[in-house]
Amino acid sequence: MDKPKPYGIPQWLVYQAYERVKANRGAVGVDGESLRMFEKDLKNNPYKVWNRMSSGSYFPPPVQAVEIPKKSGGVRILGVPTVADRIA
Repeated sequence: MDKPKPYGIPQWLVYQAYERVKANRGAVGVDGESLRMFEKDLKNNPYKVWNRMSSGSYFPPPVQAVEIPKKSGGVRILGVPTVADRIA
């Protein structure tokens, strides 16, 4: 018998989050995985995110630092998370 997960996160909620991330598109994170690459294993990738989150073993990876120019001059740093982290 399967051991219950410590966090009651429904799997459908992770798939719904994936749909929202897909609609927003976005840049590649520090892991280099694009949304298109994530979708190549769409059967397993959202499941992996759900499994780690619901078991309490999900830890977000570092974010990709990107410099965004400011109108007034200079730059600001924007942190770009991975696709899996945006879903989580």
